[in-house]
Amino acid sequence: MKLSSRMAAPLTALVLAGLTATACAPQTSDNSADKDEKSGTLRVWLFQEVNNDPKKKVVDAAVDAFTKQHKDTEVKVEYIPVDTRAQRIKAAFNDPKSAPDLIEYGNTDTAGYVKDGGLADISEEFKGWDEAGSSDPTATQSVTVGGKIYGAPLFVGVRALYYRTDVFKELGLKPPRTQSELISTAKKIRKAKPELYGIAVGGAYTYGAMPFIWANGGELAEEKGGSYEAAIDSPAARKGISAYTSLFGDDNCPAAKCAAMTGNAVVTAFASGKAGMAVGGDFSHQAVEAGEAKGKYAVIPLPGVKQGEIAPAFAGGNNLGVLKSSSHRTLAVDLMKRLAGKESQRAFFDAMGFLPTYSDVREQVAAEKPFVEPFVETLGAGAKFVPASPAWGQIDASLVLPTMFQEIISGKKDVAGATEDAAAKMDTAFRDAG
Repeated sequence: MKLSSRMAAPLTALVLAGLTATACAPQTSDNSADKDEKSGTLRVWLFQEVNNDPKKKVVDAAVDAFTKQHKDTEVKVEYIPVDTRAQRIKAAFNDPKSAPDLIEYGNTDTAGYVKDGGLADISEEFKGWDEAGSSDPTATQSVTVGGKIYGAPLFVGVRALYYRTDVFKELGLKPPRTQSELISTAKKIRKAKPELYGIAVGGAYTYGAMPFIWANGGELAEEKGGSYEAAIDSPAARKGISAYTSLFGDDNCPAAKCAAMTGNAVVTAFASGKAGMAVGGDFSHQAVEAGEAKGKYAVIPLPGVKQGEIAPAFAGGNNLGVLKSSSHRTLAVDLMKRLAGKESQRAFFDAMGFLPTYSDVREQVAAEKPFVEPFVETLGAGAKFVPASPAWGQIDASLVLPTMFQEIISGKKDVAGATEDAAAKMDTAFRDAG
């Protein structure tokens, strides 16, 4: 997932930073505030964008509207670098005096931050918020841990299938309608045009591989008794993993080049005209538009196993959360609603391309911006999320799934052996997380 400020930087690097911060910082104590002041200064930390001006304009407008409603309140917004966010947020959990009241955070961090005792349970406020009724269920899931809600979704991002319309026309190919057609089409492209990858894939592109697992009925893990148990070694998951890893070879994407490729590398290969297809996000659109593929591509939902099915995509994105230590809880929740509300999310889309988390707002933008439609359709078909466990950070940072894929691709292990080992590592992380 792309977690830059969009989806906050490559997740693995961020989680590694988070693990470092966790190791260096003292154990988080209960820093619940003992007051709820209705005036004063609200401190907000948001992620800094590569080009931050468009985001700042949207935020400034929302803050202006908020302060007009709360005349005795001042809002100080700080844009923090994504690559050091883990350390700063962890430190804030341990030092309420320097902590902000409201933060932006990557949606895979929710469970870890809840375990750290940093985020406030805002279940009642969220359920009483009219706009939350049209929030995408998967986005709402990303702020939910143990049945309680710890924030508001800010934007969502999913992946779909980019393909080269010129290549397909030249070779007389039709967009694939099933997973098996996707694989055969990729190999036809590679055979006819050996200078191209049929479909660019990456052994380190976890979020590009997940839809293959889910489309075959597999799961990463299953919740049992308040914890999780790995399911990556189930027959259904293995079927999806076999399908994905079958794309690594000289007949599509040579293992020597593609085994180490990340999601960014896959998108770059497509954008630069080196691939006939690629799984990329709505957030990849600008990169593709800036490359050689501009004007020569289209996007469709990634097909599932059967014709008419859409492979479930991972729902990435960022959230806003109120800190447990905030002495301005009511004001912080109100500002959170303002920044994550429908008006602001529409403005964020117009300014930055952030895909709204509200179904009705997404339908509006899809009608106005055709490139959004396949991603909206993918979300509508039912996106998926990673296990809501603090262990996920450890699993991701330890490269459990990329290692599994790469062992299979290299021939070091077969699918059964690699998935069995990956499941054992995942279960250890789940047990250690409690």
